[in-house]
Amino acid sequence: MIPPGTPGARTVTPADAPAPALRLPRRRGTEFGLIVLAVLLSVYGYCAVGLARHGTLPPGALRYGTGLGALALLAHCAVRLRAPYADPLLLPIAVLLNGVGLVLIYRLDLETPGHRAAPTQLSWSTLGVALFTAVVLLLRHHRVLQRYTYLCGGAALALLTLPIFFPAVNGARIWLRVAGFSIQPGEFAKLLLAVFYAGYLAANRQALVFTGRKVWRLQLPTGRVLGPVVAIWLLSVGVLVLERDLGTSLLFFGLFVVLLYVATGRTGWIAVGLLLAVAGAFAAGRLEPHVHARVEDWLHPFASIEAGQGAGQLAQSLFAFAAGGALGTGLGLGHSVLIGFAVKSDFILATAGEELGFAGLCALFLLYALLVERGYRAGLALRDPFGRLLAVGLASIVALQVFVIAGGVTGLIPLTGMAMPFLAQGGSSLVTNWIIVALLIRISDSARSQYDRKAAP
Repeated sequence: MIPPGTPGARTVTPADAPAPALRLPRRRGTEFGLIVLAVLLSVYGYCAVGLARHGTLPPGALRYGTGLGALALLAHCAVRLRAPYADPLLLPIAVLLNGVGLVLIYRLDLETPGHRAAPTQLSWSTLGVALFTAVVLLLRHHRVLQRYTYLCGGAALALLTLPIFFPAVNGARIWLRVAGFSIQPGEFAKLLLAVFYAGYLAANRQALVFTGRKVWRLQLPTGRVLGPVVAIWLLSVGVLVLERDLGTSLLFFGLFVVLLYVATGRTGWIAVGLLLAVAGAFAAGRLEPHVHARVEDWLHPFASIEAGQGAGQLAQSLFAFAAGGALGTGLGLGHSVLIGFAVKSDFILATAGEELGFAGLCALFLLYALLVERGYRAGLALRDPFGRLLAVGLASIVALQVFVIAGGVTGLIPLTGMAMPFLAQGGSSLVTNWIIVALLIRISDSARSQYDRKAAP
């Protein structure tokens, strides 16, 4: 060692010492605590329904709490094992929303003892968590999905086409019914289309931004670049229009416009998308009788009452929201069952609005907003364009569904048949949303772990 003051000696300062390796907190303990809270809140809601209806705790409360807790623990263990850096809020939000949905469906089952849906919904929840676990454990990295961009696009079109060959249900051909078993292929197709859009737009981003001609203030890419993705979008929306599944077609259109805007950074695509959406909605409302009837119900929700025919579904939904007030009537004490056959699916939000009140609705919307925000946050933190687009696309699917459904049942926009994520009765929707959460967890794990590896020695 050269003594200080010797010519050529160098004074060592703290800044010269090697920086300690920074390790990001994994926050799995936080996730576990929030999951426990979500399960306890769900069990509390289940017990509150039994106390309100019968004055005693429901006999299945322990079984319900144990089942939901076991599913949540299984999902948590999978995340802890294979996605240790994942966002700690995504899984607890999904568990709480799923639990609240089971409570609301169980509450409505008490009014319709001949058509119990809660046991079936719990079975679908089990399948959803199983697929969630499989995705988290088996999908090593989200970039693996980019290899199957065109395969996902073709599979999505095939799934969308299948219901054409089956009978219509409530005016729409969106179901596959075989031997008493039914699924909605469009729910799975939206995942595949999100992967296709993200993969194609990420691979052709430079050409989309810098080639083509400029019309007004919008840079239009060449047909060779934009053609394939537009063709897939037009085919998917066209098939859905033939099947009268206009809610899903609106979702696909919104997803296409959002991802095109994110890929190019051109705000003009938002304006073009809004103009096309308005034009398409106007044409559909004029030319399609099924859509025209929905528009008329939206414009005149109380017309059937004035005609002496009783209140329709939308009117009953509005009455339910009004009866709920600020704090609600209490779980089990509402009358939203008067809405009719769609009370457990399209209109389940009306039950939440009546029995949980405006405060409960705000809490539910905040949970959805937080779920979407965490998805966007994970996408923004990624460096690869495919992961960024996929995260935005998956989060936008949830956001668009919530907007379309909530807007329809509250009278903000014409009603379209879709399922509220995690809340509504419907196995296909529930399973799909669990897969969406699994992919977002995988993406968020990649987003945070990349910075940890950079800081590690």
